[in-house]
Amino acid sequence: MFIASDEFVDAALAQGQALGFQPAACYVPHPIQDRTDDEIRALADAAFEEILSQIVAP
Repeated sequence: MFIASDEFVDAALAQGQALGFQPAACYVPHPIQDRTDDEIRALADAAFEEILSQIVAP
């Protein structure tokens, strides 16, 4: 499972197709690098349930 910003959805899908593997993924709103600590925490909080469900999925 990986986490990336939604700017990279197409690139991740293409890479997965090239490798013959589509890992679980969670995409958060782009951009990330210029966000404040509080904004990053809010992104993480919003994505937490999705991430957790993919980690524990069979």
